[in-house]
Amino acid sequence: MDNSNVNIVKNICCLGAGYVGGPTMAVLASKCPNIKVTVVDIDLNKIAAWNNQNLDKLPVFEPGLDKIISKVRGKNLFFSNDIEKSIKDSELVFISVNTPTKIKGFGAFYASDLKWVESSARQVAKYASGHTIVVEKSTVPVKTAELIKKILKSSNSSNKKKENSFSVLSSPEFLAEGSAINDLINPDRVLIGGDNEESIKKLCAIYENWIPKEKILVTNIWSSELSKLTANAFLAQRISSINSIAAICEKTGAEIKEVSAAIGSDTRIGNKFLLSSPGFGGSCFQKDILNLVYLSRYYGLDHVAKYWENVISLNNWQKERISEVIVDKLFGTITGKKIVLLGFSFKANTNDTRESPSIDIAKNLLENGAKLVINDPRVSNKQIELALNQPSKEIDHNVEGIWYYEEDILEAVKSADAIVILTEWQEYKNLNWELISKSMRKPSWVFDTRGIINRREIDVTPINLWTLGKG
Repeated sequence: MDNSNVNIVKNICCLGAGYVGGPTMAVLASKCPNIKVTVVDIDLNKIAAWNNQNLDKLPVFEPGLDKIISKVRGKNLFFSNDIEKSIKDSELVFISVNTPTKIKGFGAFYASDLKWVESSARQVAKYASGHTIVVEKSTVPVKTAELIKKILKSSNSSNKKKENSFSVLSSPEFLAEGSAINDLINPDRVLIGGDNEESIKKLCAIYENWIPKEKILVTNIWSSELSKLTANAFLAQRISSINSIAAICEKTGAEIKEVSAAIGSDTRIGNKFLLSSPGFGGSCFQKDILNLVYLSRYYGLDHVAKYWENVISLNNWQKERISEVIVDKLFGTITGKKIVLLGFSFKANTNDTRESPSIDIAKNLLENGAKLVINDPRVSNKQIELALNQPSKEIDHNVEGIWYYEEDILEAVKSADAIVILTEWQEYKNLNWELISKSMRKPSWVFDTRGIINRREIDVTPINLWTLGKG
């Protein structure tokens, strides 16, 4: 596509300052110094955190993000609550808001709740000036662009002056949290879906500041929306598949790492997403599969719906299975026993706890009367309280089913009956197990759900080790 005669976009607004909007716009601003990028959000505290001079206080943790923010914030990257002005001044608006699964009403527990997308579209319709390109960056169900177009068209037709016009594109993110900055700088591909050639050219021209042309794929808008859902579903499917094999390994004496290496060496399969784990988490995988289930049922494709629903079922079973293993190994009861959970984010190198397997496992253990001590390098006590819907409370020997947060791992493991590793943080790969074992109650257990412990380091201690996919 020839973009040589395209008028270059000078002002961009992004609605939504979360895990996608913040990092994406930071990288875009760093690669396009001649474009003013403004990230807006209704959350005053979130915007204040993005503007905090202490880069350790940014609301999103991603390796390398703080360095980029320090270079471009205040130059051509801005964070603001002034939504009206930011939209009015912009030629291109990204919609990067949350699209959670509905919890009530039609489609509850399957369909996405598009209230924030609708609200964003209405704000664009209300405040935009001249021609505005609206780009879906959020993960959305197929045909969401139709909703946005209807809202924009309705607003335009009610405007007697008819000064404004709009075009809608889809350009979904394909980020892996924990490596999002590298994914943005060196993407496998960038997808643009739409039917307005001029608007597509303008968006292409922005991406081409740092992304090779051959990596920019142009499709129709519905293919773009469905491609995002499908990509996440396929990745989640691989996680559920390898976890199902891990369970077989534990029963047969096979080792999941060896099986993963063997099948991953097949070029038709590849070696990515073949690590056994407590299950997939994050904001997208479960939500997007449930979306596919809902979409399939809507179009009468019941067999397709059941297929994808089973991926979710196996993921839920994996978390229950790990909880049951812990109870079983601790003599069938964990009532009043002190268990240390290492890791609460759904994966390493992020502070995101959305749909983290740690949440369900922690709740299962609390319901069985355990006294939990939780540690995570990046997840705050407040985040854990919100996720568990239970305030932290110092260990009380007379109270069961309570938890508290402890930053010092050596302090956390004192008199502990068990340690459960749930997130593969680097900090947990270099622990002094000989020292830890001296602090724990005997007999003591370590449950390694990420396969990160060197078994030889445990073998010289009086600690019992259970490893996912090996037993």
